[in-house]
Parts: sequence; structure tokens; C-alpha cells
Amino acid sequence: MRLSLGLVLATVSAVAINWAYLREHDAAADLAPVSARHPFQAARVLLGSRGWLVGFGAESGGWLVYVAALRLAPLALVQALGGAGVAILALGTSHGHLGRLPRREQVALAAVIAGLCLLGLSLTGVNTDGRQPGLAAVLLWCGGIAGAALFLRAGSAYLSKVAGLGLSAGLLFAIGDITVKLAVHGGIWLLVLPAMGVAYALGSIELQAAFQRGDVLTAAGLATLATNAVPVAAGVVLFHEDIPPGARGGEQIAAFATLLLGGVLLNRRGQTAE
Repeated sequence: MRLSLGLVLATVSAVAINWAYLREHDAAADLAPVSARHPFQAARVLLGSRGWLVGFGAESGGWLVYVAALRLAPLALVQALGGAGVAILALGTSHGHLGRLPRREQVALAAVIAGLCLLGLSLTGVNTDGRQPGLAAVLLWCGGIAGAALFLRAGSAYLSKVAGLGLSAGLLFAIGDITVKLAVHGGIWLLVLPAMGVAYALGSIELQAAFQRGDVLTAAGLATLATNAVPVAAGVVLFHEDIPPGARGGEQIAAFATLLLGGVLLNRRGQTAE
């Protein structure tokens, strides 16, 4: 019962957050450009928009439900199920008719959803309780993710600006999600709350910057992919949640392969959107 309730809450959270992304994208398109390099200026621009505040309010509510889900279910399961909310983005951008999406986006969407479903199936019936990690491991893990986010936001020949900012935002959100999982243990882990706030704040600005440069499915889709896939890996590496044996291990490998395919296809969409 406890696990089932946690997964229901994770689903509600995913719907709320991805609906919020649609509202934020529409609002951000009409605002002055924002950048994580100037966080206070970006905050003034965003907080001055009533439309954006509505979206952010829904996103914040979805996040609170997400925290409640983490109290009831393992990190990997919550993240795998929560990522399926990318379907909400696709429905929003296609006005409820997925057939209107370009073929590449349809394949990307199917790959991302299939990958996330495979992740969930691979973890069914496996001991995912885990245990608390060491401080050094947390610092090394989160530091590496932050470095990757900084690299991606700079862009490259292989990533569009929209894709780079979207992935950067997703990695910063992943740091926030990992620190939330630590904080729910209480005690000394409550000290990570400031880092959690900074990661979420900078991730939010990066995502709005991506919204201003391209379509919501590319920006938020890639952010969602990173936000969900990275904490699943953290569940194994940091929280020592069991790696699925046998066929379930194969399902997990297939899951990450399809997620990678979806990410590549969404990036190609980002290149055409600029």
C-alpha cells in the first residue's frame, strides 16, 4: 500500500510539472532573455510575469507531491515513473493530436516513454530500499553532475543551444532530486537543503532560457530525460539500490539505450528549431 501510494503521487507530480512546463514556455517566449549567468536579473524578469508565475506555482506544487512520493517509494522507481510525464508535453504541443507531430518527434517520444517504462519494469520486485551514502561519494557525484551541466550549457558541435540548455537544466534538477532524497533521511543531511535550492533555482533559469530559444518538447523533454535517468543511476551508485538480476538487467540496459535514442532524436529536433 505504501509503495502504491508513492507511485500514484509520482504520477500526479509528473502531470503537474509537465503541464507547468507548457505554461512556462508560453510565458517565457514573451519575456526578455534570461541566463543563469545573471540569476538575480533572471529572477526579476520571470517573477514579473503573471503567466509564468501560474506555471511555476503548478511546478512547485508538483515538486511537493514529488517529495511526498520519495517518502513512500524508492528514488529509482519514482524517477522512472515521473519521467513519463513527457507525454503531457507532446499532447500539449500537438494540441491533443500526437499524429500532428513530425515523425522524428513521434519516434523520440515513443523511445523516451518506452525507456522509462522499461526502467520501471526492470525494478519491479527488486530490493530498492538502499542505504544512506557517504558524504565524499555525494560530493563527488554531485560535483561531477554540476561540471557536466556547465559543459553542456556552453554548447558544442553535437548539441543545439536548446538541447544543451535543456540537458544542463535537467542535470541541475537531478542534483536537486538527489539532495531531496538525502534530506528526507533527516539529521545531518538537512545541511544539503541550501545546495538543493541553488540547484533547482539555476536549473529553472536554464530551462526558461531553453524555452526562449526553442520548442517546449525539445527543451523540457531533454531536461526530463536527464532529470530522471541520472537519479536512477544515482540510486544504484550512491544509495546502493540493487541492480536487477537476469532478464531485468537486460531490460535496464535496453531502457537506457532507448532513452539515449530519444535524446538524440530530440536534439536533432532542437537543431531545426533554432
